[in-house]
Amino acid sequence: MEISSIIMLVVGAVVVLFALSVFFGSFFTIDTAHAGVVQRLGKFSRIAAPGLNFKVPFIDAVVANLTLQVQQLDVKVETKTKDNVFVQIPISVQYKVMPDKVYDAFYKLSDPIKQIESFVYNVILGHVPKLTLDETFDQQAQIAIDVKNNLDASMSEFGYSIVKSLITDLVPDEKVKAAMNDINAAQREREATVSRAETEKLLLVKKAEAEAESKRLQGEGIANQRKAIVEGLRDSVAKFSESVEGATPKDAMAMVLLTQYFDTLKEVAGTNRSNTIMMPHTPNALTDLFAQFRNAIITGDIAAKGSDGPAAPAPAPSPRMT
Repeated sequence: MEISSIIMLVVGAVVVLFALSVFFGSFFTIDTAHAGVVQRLGKFSRIAAPGLNFKVPFIDAVVANLTLQVQQLDVKVETKTKDNVFVQIPISVQYKVMPDKVYDAFYKLSDPIKQIESFVYNVILGHVPKLTLDETFDQQAQIAIDVKNNLDASMSEFGYSIVKSLITDLVPDEKVKAAMNDINAAQREREATVSRAETEKLLLVKKAEAEAESKRLQGEGIANQRKAIVEGLRDSVAKFSESVEGATPKDAMAMVLLTQYFDTLKEVAGTNRSNTIMMPHTPNALTDLFAQFRNAIITGDIAAKGSDGPAAPAPAPSPRMT
């Protein structure tokens, strides 16, 4: 094979390769939710939309492929509150490139991440030092809204839109957290103590009311019992006076009291918890006991009539019971 033929083959191959590179280099693709920045000889030419695009080989160049999706930047800002407490504030900033301002987003900022961080620091340091720690906790949502509004107003000039700003936590110093926990624990213990005291007070009041009601009912029961006893004694005295000729109501009353006296002795002797009682129970002793009951009734009758009336004669001694 001649040298000229070889040269022709090499040249042909180079031409084919060049043509293929020119052909394939004339097309490029942009993904969905992205935007391509095309420059021509170092000068901005146009924004390439998603899909298949054409460019002039060796003259046009795709220098950037910016995403239009929402991105998140996490920033931690350490600052001091109004009551001199150092606190770390983690902030999550969600942002995206505005589709109609891709040029500004690419050319106006050399480092958009650093710019966003600077604006976040500026907003936080302008708000939190004016608030106490408790106020900072209470106003987390408002601080996040302020960060979002200030960032949106500032970054829109550079082609970025702030979707949302979130304060995920507030992290004070460990000693401050421990002190806050102690304060909360003491407050809850104080509330529990007050609650227990109120409960005990309520129980004591209810117990006192129950005891008062019990005493009232017991008093009514005793009064009814005594009323029944009086009525029974009255009936017994009346029947005794009618049945025994010459007997006076005082004699009947003395007899009833003597009967109750024997009933009491019977009840005392019937229980196994009573102590031994030595009492004289000769016939003479019973006669004296009956006379004492009768004299006591007469004395009570005289006292009831008053001291102004004539003195009653001394009662005659009763005959001894045999």
